[in-house]
Amino acid sequence: MLALAGIIILGILAQWVAWKLKLPAILPLILIGLLVGPIAAEFLSEDGTKWIEPIWNGKEGLFPGESLFYFVSLAISIILFEGGLTLKINEIKNVGSVITKLITLGSLVTFVVAAVAVHYIFNLSWEISFLFSGLIIVTGPTVITPILRNIPLKKDISAILKWEGILIDPIGALVAVLVFEFISVEGGGEFTKTAFIEFGKILFFGSVFGFTFAHALNFSINKNFIPHYLLNVFALAAVLGVFVLSDSFAHESGLLAVVVMGMVLGNSNSPYLKELLYFKESLSVLLISILFILLSANINMSDLWLIYNWKTAILFAVVVFIVRPLGVFLSSINSGLQLNEKLFISWVGPRGIVAAGIASLFGLKLAKIGVEGAEYITPLVFVIVLGTVLLNATTARYFAKAIGVMLTKSNGILIVGASEVSQIIGKYLVENNRHVVLIDNNFTHVENSQKLGLEAMKADIYSDELTNNIELNDIGYLMALTGSTAINQYAINKFSSQFGENGTFRLVSIEEINDEVNNPNECLFSYSDDYNSLSSLVSKIPEIHELAIKNKDHFLELIEDTNNDKDVIPLFIKDTNGELEIIASDSHDKKIQKGFKLVYLGREIQNK
Repeated sequence: MLALAGIIILGILAQWVAWKLKLPAILPLILIGLLVGPIAAEFLSEDGTKWIEPIWNGKEGLFPGESLFYFVSLAISIILFEGGLTLKINEIKNVGSVITKLITLGSLVTFVVAAVAVHYIFNLSWEISFLFSGLIIVTGPTVITPILRNIPLKKDISAILKWEGILIDPIGALVAVLVFEFISVEGGGEFTKTAFIEFGKILFFGSVFGFTFAHALNFSINKNFIPHYLLNVFALAAVLGVFVLSDSFAHESGLLAVVVMGMVLGNSNSPYLKELLYFKESLSVLLISILFILLSANINMSDLWLIYNWKTAILFAVVVFIVRPLGVFLSSINSGLQLNEKLFISWVGPRGIVAAGIASLFGLKLAKIGVEGAEYITPLVFVIVLGTVLLNATTARYFAKAIGVMLTKSNGILIVGASEVSQIIGKYLVENNRHVVLIDNNFTHVENSQKLGLEAMKADIYSDELTNNIELNDIGYLMALTGSTAINQYAINKFSSQFGENGTFRLVSIEEINDEVNNPNECLFSYSDDYNSLSSLVSKIPEIHELAIKNKDHFLELIEDTNNDKDVIPLFIKDTNGELEIIASDSHDKKIQKGFKLVYLGREIQNK
């Protein structure tokens, strides 16, 4: 009981430390696992026992036999399902081909080159070498996402790394399983005959079960066949059921099934998607905390001493500086990615939970049946996991800044509220090459915005979901356009530091319209137009026009005229380069030149 409680307490403490230091949680989790496991047994315990013993050894331990690895497999299925829920098809319209090549050609490069490297560096058999290379194919959302959250990158780069990290996990697991089966079967000939059949079965059953049960679950939720209080736990049971069912038809197809299931649900129209994502995210945090401590504690000090030499450093350097860049550069030929973008993607390739989990299982199984070199699998994979996480977590931001892929100015615009007012303004901004994201708690508003081709998400500004969303890394302007003064004010108070570095604005309230002395400077468009004015005008004349400005006096005259015209509301100033600047209540101080344009909503007015 003490050990179980200790794992949870230490795991959550490690998560908090990682959040505080802006590091992937895997780093402190592995260090804690090594401390309470092999380090405690070697240096801290009087009788040489681990403080936490994951596998039952007859005297102590948490999991008898292979039950630890059953728990690991089920936990990984939940983590990958949660990752699949975050994959949105519209994120990859520009980089879909790069992602496809990374998880196919890139995986093949890693599989072959890493195997050659470990074979000659450690003099391991080809079978063990290819098992190692199959295990380090994966990257993983558990380590990629925390890194991306802390670096403002172009959306395409973030999308490539996020999608690769989630989709490549089942592929790496599949390759490792096939190699493991090859090693386990006496004589490779029989295995070779059936390898392609097994591979096809895994792809078929994983895809079919994931796709089918995702639609079945979505249908059940939308038709209210599941009571709301059972929604999250029912979805959890469904994920575990699909994983086990698919795995029973084709061994190791379960990981592919849950990723496909998550992707299909994540791109569905379910109004409960956010609720499912919150629950699965919280559960994933708990499971990741437990898993990494258990798997690290399961390593023995003798395994670590085995690889404590210069050969390990050489292998790590080959994986980081040769294998990863080679796979990325071959996968991004004719992709449109710039050299610095390819270099950054090459640099960020940390390995995660799937590599660690499967390595522990396979290393233990092969060592038990006496396969020569099997004892190297678990410690070598853990060195790659720990080393790449430590390297990327501490250097990714500086490397991104040094090679020029980090956004120096955040020009994206976050609009709070997705009503018709926000939709018509957002559409104009998108047409003028601005990245715009609309958020609203009203599913209908979000759905209607998406139908117009706008990027919109259902979100609650009172939760912390937006602060951790890597898709908002380039946001630098915040516009609160809801009909609630309280929500508008709360939005700019809470998010101004994160999303409003270049400007934070909200609509004027009715009270402020009647108070000419105390009008705030952050009010949008004018002192005399609140949400009701905008909404009324949009319903009557939903058009945005542009009018050439002659000089500063002409601009001030136009603003004065529009303030007295209920059918016209000024929105933006467009300069000679096509750049837009939001008109706020204090726009009288703006620098205006000939050739600028006034962008306004409502009826078309004639230039004087």
